[in-house]
Amino acid sequence: MDNRILADAHNLKKLIREAEALADEAIIAMARLKQAMLAARQNPEVEVNTGQRALLRLTEAESQALAMSTNLLRVHDELSKVAEVHAGPDSGIPTTLPPSDLAALPTRKDAMPA
Repeated sequence: MDNRILADAHNLKKLIREAEALADEAIIAMARLKQAMLAARQNPEVEVNTGQRALLRLTEAESQALAMSTNLLRVHDELSKVAEVHAGPDSGIPTTLPPSDLAALPTRKDAMPA
């Protein structure tokens, strides 16, 4: 295999894993934020509806982050297919993703009642 193809393949492998890890970190950060928001709202001096719109917006952001993560999985899957064609078999374990992980998520429009 050409050295440039091998170098590109290694770089792409590193960068897709980095992008996936950053997406996961964003989801984790939002989960921590939501937990802190809910804990702060349990203060007896704070009304129960305080921050409700912020929680709704955060939940929407979490949904978008999960959609981004799913799309990165699709990118990973496509890159794996390209690697099989252009770089040959990997010495490691190939990336195999179940079709359910690559399925389209319902859009916000689909999730909203009519």
